[in-house]
Amino acid sequence: MPASAVWTAPDPLGTHRVLEPPGALPQSALRLDPRPHIAPNELLIAVDTLNLDAASFLQLRQECADDGRAIARRVAGIVEERGKMHNPVTGSGGVLCGTVIEVGPEHPRAGEMQGLLAAAAETGAPAPRVASLVSLTLTPLRLTEIGTVDPTSPQIPVRGTAVLFASAAFAVLPPDLPESSALAVLDVAGAPAYVDHFVRTGDVVLILGGGGRAGLLCQAVAARRVGPDGLVVMWCYPAEAGGRAKELAAAMAAGDGNNSAPTAPTIVLEGDATQALEMLASYLPATGSRHADLTVNCVSAPGTEMASILATRDGGTVVFFGMATDFARATLGAEGVGKDVTMIMGNGYSPGHADAALDLVRSSPALQGLVAT
Repeated sequence: MPASAVWTAPDPLGTHRVLEPPGALPQSALRLDPRPHIAPNELLIAVDTLNLDAASFLQLRQECADDGRAIARRVAGIVEERGKMHNPVTGSGGVLCGTVIEVGPEHPRAGEMQGLLAAAAETGAPAPRVASLVSLTLTPLRLTEIGTVDPTSPQIPVRGTAVLFASAAFAVLPPDLPESSALAVLDVAGAPAYVDHFVRTGDVVLILGGGGRAGLLCQAVAARRVGPDGLVVMWCYPAEAGGRAKELAAAMAAGDGNNSAPTAPTIVLEGDATQALEMLASYLPATGSRHADLTVNCVSAPGTEMASILATRDGGTVVFFGMATDFARATLGAEGVGKDVTMIMGNGYSPGHADAALDLVRSSPALQGLVAT
C-alpha cells in the first residue's frame, strides 16, 4: 500500500500515529497506530529484541512472580492494547533492536540507510541492524511472537515490526561488540553522558544503583574524570551488585585497558537506599563526612530520592536517571529537609551520547565484560 494512501500529513514528532487521545504526543498517548505501512519520513524495522528498562522489568518480574511465560503474556498484552511497550505501572519502556526493512525517502537519514540497504542487497550481506535510542513508550510496535523470557534478563526475543519517526534517534549497531552488550549499553547511554557533563576534577561523586549497567558506566566515567584528588562512592544493593562495582574499581586502579592516567579512589558501600537515614549514617563515616558534589541515581526501585538528596552537599547536583523517580517526593522532600540542591531529571538523549558510551566500553575490557553479564 502506498505511504500516501495511509498518511496524509505525517508529523516528524509522530503525532499522526496517535489514536488516543487526540492531540497527544506519542509518549503520553494511550494508544498508537503500529501499522507497518510507513509515512515518507519514517523508518520500518523488523524487531527481534526488546531491551526493557530496569524499572519496568523489575515491576513485571514482581507482578508475574518471575514466571517467564507470564511476563511474555503481560508484554504481549501491553503491546496489543497500546500499540507500544509502555508499562502502565512504571510509565517506562526500554529500547529495541532489529533489522531495517524500509526507509521513507524523506527520513532525515534516508541517504545513509538506503545506501546500506543497497549495499546489503548487492553483496548478499545482512541488512543494517539498528538499536533505537528513544523509549519504547513512544515507538509504534506490533508483535507477532514473543520467545522464551529469562526472568533474569531484560532482553526479550520477539518477532514484529516497529516504526521510528523522523525525530526518533537510533544507532547502527557496531560490528566489534556483541549485540546484546551494545543494546544494553545503548539503553542507559544517557547516564554516563550526564556524569561527563557535570563532574569536575576533585569532586566527590555518589552513584546509587552501583553495579548495574548504568551505574558501572557512570563509575567508569567518574573515576577517570575526578582524578586521584576526587572520590567515587558506589552505593550498591544487593551484595552481588557491590561485587561488580568492586571488580571494576580494582581493574581501573590497575590501569584497565587503554587508560594509564590515575583514577579516583572508589568506595563501595552496600545497603537499602530506601532507608535514607540509615544510608546517610553509613555514607558519611565512609567518606570522612564529605557530602557528594554530584549524585547520580540509577536505582530501578522507588523510594530512593531522599537518600540521594541528603547525601549531596548544599549547592550540589542530583541527577535522577532511574525511571522509578517520583518528582513530587524529590522536590517536596528536599524542601522539607532544607536542602539547596539542583535536581535534574535525566534525559536519556544528548548529542553523541551513544557513540561516547560505546567508546567507553571499548576502552575498558573489565567494563565490557561486566556489562555483558
